Amino acid sequence: MLVAKKIFELPVLTTLSGKTIGNVRIGWESYGTLNAERSNAILVCHFFSGTSHAAGKYQENDPLPGYWDAIIGPGKAIDTNKYFVFSSDTLVNVNANDPMVTTTGPASIDPATGKPYGMSFPLVTIGDFVRAQKALVDHLGIQKLHAVMGPSMGGLQTYEWAASYPDMMERIVPVIAAGAPGAWLIAWLNVWAAPIHLDPNWNGGDYYDRAAPLAGLAEAIKIIGLQANHFEWVDATYGANFARADLDPLAALDNKFAVEAAFEAAGAARAALSDANHLLYLVKANQAFIPGSGAGAKSASEGLKRIKAPALILHTPTDQVFPASWVKATAQALVDNGVRVESAEIVGPFGHLNGLYAIAPQGGQIADFLARPVAAGM
Repeated sequence: MLVAKKIFELPVLTTLSGKTIGNVRIGWESYGTLNAERSNAILVCHFFSGTSHAAGKYQENDPLPGYWDAIIGPGKAIDTNKYFVFSSDTLVNVNANDPMVTTTGPASIDPATGKPYGMSFPLVTIGDFVRAQKALVDHLGIQKLHAVMGPSMGGLQTYEWAASYPDMMERIVPVIAAGAPGAWLIAWLNVWAAPIHLDPNWNGGDYYDRAAPLAGLAEAIKIIGLQANHFEWVDATYGANFARADLDPLAALDNKFAVEAAFEAAGAARAALSDANHLLYLVKANQAFIPGSGAGAKSASEGLKRIKAPALILHTPTDQVFPASWVKATAQALVDNGVRVESAEIVGPFGHLNGLYAIAPQGGQIADFLARPVAAGM
């Protein structure tokens, strides 16, 4: 599929904390056609470092399609011949400098000053991401979504949708995500952010008229990439090979192993299109996640009790971001609350990223779950 990036504009967004953000601009894209009844819409929410680009290509010569292209498209599990599938860039999207991303956050121009917001931008939550998405859904005239789904932070948004707007979707498919971050992930998110704080160019978040903290940002992205992967894939891919065969790492401190060089290069490449403050805001939003925050929930258990929609919950046993035991506990909590839940395991060598790169074998179960009439008891 060839897809086009569109822009949704919201004159003002009031956050869950009561702050207002003016001139909110959100990038989004869609696949398939919205039917006359507007009843075939599936919202796909993206992961922490992702964008709205869930499937297809913007141009024929793009090197890669969207991250879930294996399951979104004509005749695929999420069949765009049947469904209108759409996705939007979140607020404070980390890829703020990517020309194919439109987002509002600290790097955006504050209409009141004509300068970047910087750290004056209000802290936002997953609930605020969903509040902006709901404005887009309302703009499209969709009263009830056929499904809400997404991987990792997209799964958190899925739980937020189901808990804050329990009557607005027929079913949910949270993938590689639990209903709460847990202290372990909260601490790891702090580690993700730490290199930015340590980069002197960060300057307390005030760097938009000077050198950006690219070194700290690249290191942060490197750490995120390493945790999101798994040693099975990393070992098989790099082993203990040298980055350069003629430069033994024991000969000089600057000589690197292949795995070091690869993750450093990937971090630097992503940093060039990203914004450090946006990453910090994303970290805070994920650390503070409570499903149903948009409806006033004060704890994960309270929020999960608001969910009504039948759920297909997918996890991976080698996940180092959302461990399988956390996901299973969330599924059990929903079952205990009377929600119809199906679960399945994604198998692959990529750890957390199995939810992106090894999702295709789950296509049949996803397709069946999406096609089953709600009236039939799912």
